[in-house]
Amino acid sequence: MTAEAGVPTGRELARVALVLVSHSRALALGATELAAQMAPGVLIVAAGGMADGGLGTDYAAVEAAIERAGEAGRSVVVLTDLGSAVLTTESVLEAVDPELAQRVRLADAPFVEGAVAAAVTAHGGADLEEVAASAVHAATSFGPVEAAPTTDGHATAPADDGVVRATRTLLNPLGLHARPAAVVARMLAGYDATVSVNGVNAASVLELMKLGATQGAQLQIEASGAQAGEAVEALTDAIDAGFGEI
Repeated sequence: MTAEAGVPTGRELARVALVLVSHSRALALGATELAAQMAPGVLIVAAGGMADGGLGTDYAAVEAAIERAGEAGRSVVVLTDLGSAVLTTESVLEAVDPELAQRVRLADAPFVEGAVAAAVTAHGGADLEEVAASAVHAATSFGPVEAAPTTDGHATAPADDGVVRATRTLLNPLGLHARPAAVVARMLAGYDATVSVNGVNAASVLELMKLGATQGAQLQIEASGAQAGEAVEALTDAIDAGFGEI
């Protein structure tokens, strides 16, 4: 069984696609739906379960998913749920056209978290190695986070060290949950800047989510790089607007 998501009408797809290989059709489809919500500009193809609907990984389905994802010269990152899904994928990659196989990376990453992280990174225009690395990094994205110190200032201003800083209050009733976290990560991908929120990488949807920031939380923003000011301005505007949820 294969199914795909992330094919918006009238919009060019990202240059890296994802294939999600699971023993369960429901799990593959659910993870695909979730990742597609976070990154609507990325082609995500699910290959889950056997042809008869049972649990397992189907060689033909995985092959078809990789070939679909790799159309139009796209690169492909494959994520799997269990060891035998890895074996099936490796068998497929040994048999497909060598040119396609060179554009595929099998990521040793958590299935759901890796899919979300990779999708958001791909949506920002990252290349194959960057998308695969983002998926792998997701395995370390849920350790404890030390909260950044808060201040009373709200103005965006460059400091002597070249860092642009700002403080904002989170207005969203549900806090910094998956949707606004993905909005932030996608937004910042367009700027030549390194941005952190409360000490975590603001380009990582998972690191933003693990902050557990709730309504009323103070968000400490720091940015450096050629477009630091523009990035902070865009982010603070989005926060002040409640990411369109208020």
